[in-house]
Amino acid sequence: MSLPRAYVEHVAIRVPDVDHHVGFFREVLGLAIRDEQPADGARPRQVWVLGSVQLIEDPHFAGPEGRLAHLGIMVDDYEGVLARAAAWGAKALPAGPNWLELPGGLNIEILQASAGAVEAALAINPRA
Repeated sequence: MSLPRAYVEHVAIRVPDVDHHVGFFREVLGLAIRDEQPADGARPRQVWVLGSVQLIEDPHFAGPEGRLAHLGIMVDDYEGVLARAAAWGAKALPAGPNWLELPGGLNIEILQASAGAVEAALAINPRA
């Protein structure tokens, strides 16, 4: 059995003020907004910044514990990864079968990558 290939597509963190953090990523690091979801009832405002960061607005968050919301992981074998994750004791969360809680509490979101995307991402040498 060959193992799947995967990469961390984003890290979701809670912040008390999304605009302040977006400003930092833009003005200090030059990273633009990739996507944005406004607050909608029970869902908080969320912004995805280029560079794999998702900011989730939580004005009551005082940190530092509990800041990490989840890891978004792109995979080349979605169904195989979900089956292997269940065998390892991962539990599906109410958000859907691709939202998993690992033993110990870490939450991950499994995302199916388009053909060749994982190989292309893994081929990048971030230190080059």
